[in-house]
Amino acid sequence: MKINGRFILFTMILVAVATACKYFFGPDLDMSGFSPMFAIALFSGMIIKDRDKSFLLPLIALFVSDMLIHFLFIQNLFPYVGIYNGQWKIYAILMLSTLIGWALKGRSYTRLLTGALAAPTVFFLVSNFLVWMGTTEAVYTKDFGGLLTCYTAALPFYKNALVATLLFLPAVLFLYNIMMERKAKLILA
Repeated sequence: MKINGRFILFTMILVAVATACKYFFGPDLDMSGFSPMFAIALFSGMIIKDRDKSFLLPLIALFVSDMLIHFLFIQNLFPYVGIYNGQWKIYAILMLSTLIGWALKGRSYTRLLTGALAAPTVFFLVSNFLVWMGTTEAVYTKDFGGLLTCYTAALPFYKNALVATLLFLPAVLFLYNIMMERKAKLILA
């Protein structure tokens, strides 16, 4: 994949969409988690042949959108911070979606659907397990019941992430193919 003006514009569009989703959906608990981040990470694993570089696009999109949200927070224009302690764990877990993209390559609709279902599911399972493990308050007991309670509390975020990935992955693929390949298609064949 060549980094050229069109790819830079494509990246800027993805950053703008990620930031807009955080801005508009993040504060609303009913919509929180609705984001293109899993789609971007999956896409990167599917399309960028240099595996080391495949992590850059989702990391750039996540970091820049977090910085913009943090700037808005500092200006009292957003209700919560964009940068916080332990955030590196979220970045690391998101990179699992890129690995899923490596494995699937997106050459069929079945693989795209598998990735769109797997990425938010893996994130949900791993991130909430870490929340349960790291809880210092008595919010979640340190037994199987506490773990189930933690997962249950996170189900609305999981649902939003799943729906967002199912919507954004085809949109990201379509946008990429229109901008870079000049073809209207939804697979990377």
